[in-house]
Amino acid sequence: MLATHIHLKSFLANRIPPQLVIQFTNHCNALCPQCGMRITAKFKRSTLPRKTIMQILDSAAAKGVKALSFTGGEPLLFLDDLVDWMDYAGKAGIPFIRTGTNGFLLRRNGKPGFEDRIKRLAERLAATPLRNFWISVDSAFPEVHEKMRGLKGVIAGIEKALPIFHAAGLYPSANLGINRRVAGDAARELKPDRFADADRYLEAFYLCYREAFDRFYRVVRDLGFTIVNTCYPMSIGESEMADGLNAVYAATSEEDVVRFSSAEKAALYKALLETIPKYRAELRIFSPLSSLYMLYRQHSHPENRGDIAGCRGGIDFFFINAENGDTYPCGYRGDDNLGRFHHLDLHSIKPDGDCRRCDWECFRDPSELCAPFLQALRQPLAMSRKMHRDGAYLKYWINDLRYYAACDFFDGRKPMNAKKTKRFS
Repeated sequence: MLATHIHLKSFLANRIPPQLVIQFTNHCNALCPQCGMRITAKFKRSTLPRKTIMQILDSAAAKGVKALSFTGGEPLLFLDDLVDWMDYAGKAGIPFIRTGTNGFLLRRNGKPGFEDRIKRLAERLAATPLRNFWISVDSAFPEVHEKMRGLKGVIAGIEKALPIFHAAGLYPSANLGINRRVAGDAARELKPDRFADADRYLEAFYLCYREAFDRFYRVVRDLGFTIVNTCYPMSIGESEMADGLNAVYAATSEEDVVRFSSAEKAALYKALLETIPKYRAELRIFSPLSSLYMLYRQHSHPENRGDIAGCRGGIDFFFINAENGDTYPCGYRGDDNLGRFHHLDLHSIKPDGDCRRCDWECFRDPSELCAPFLQALRQPLAMSRKMHRDGAYLKYWINDLRYYAACDFFDGRKPMNAKKTKRFS
């Protein structure tokens, strides 16, 4: 009841409960080609000072931030500090705390003491207020993932570690960052010049990735994951810069492995939209169908872009950069420096966001999910017309709400309740 009251109060004020992503470091120890923070990348590495982070956490609690993500780089390189910060944030009253890892600590699973070492790690994380803990898995083919990351043996380690985490009361989520190696070697054959025309290429592209996503969900299910999240493809190149984007969050790259055309993105979102429902009874898949549907429309029918909810980045959601500790609307609007978070007056920010320049799911997904509530309270006739005009969206959105409730809103401290999710088979 309290959470419902908080959300209703926020929605009446044309607000969404605030979310903050703190990139506290850009140090990393993996080779991921799709990320600009990989260990071989040449740039000055930074980690926010402890005093700065504590000041951010105090300010976040005072401003009513409800969801807080600690990201990197690789967060678990600073495990001792991270545990302290999560404890501090929880005591300050922030209810939803998240972080993740590339899984480097889960390697060497065949060596003596692996189970004891992972048990200590799991119990240490579970003793904090951490609600969601993600582990990256980049491909439907384990050998491809390990080669990309430079983390040999990590998939077998994940499989051994998951029951240990579950016993400690922590249910990690598999985190897929969409890239061209999701489909393994099959994607290498997909070259536009090998097809008679663009339509045939896109059809082959769609079928390839639909099969890859299907395989991916089966693989992570069989590994023992019960929660899955998907990071939509992000790459900032010349065309994105021309549209006003300038990444300060280096979890992006101009490499071909993560670059997709708008038409290819439409095919990716269509493939996800059609694959996810097959696994909703067996996995708690965070990606909302209503958001995927709108992203598909945005990239396949750009003339209908105005129907898509504007991102709430810079209104209710914020990103803090490891390099300077400053605040940005998101990690991809680096020209919009908002200064120090503790100096921000969130109530003075006009809630009229209309940014649709990137597909960053951390902010776009909740923006799309909450948009109908905001519109229903402030523009009920416009909302009614939109839902009447687009019955598919209405169906997806209502189904998402029912599914989220059945998944206990993806509480990573609770086991999956198959009795609740079986109705979505």
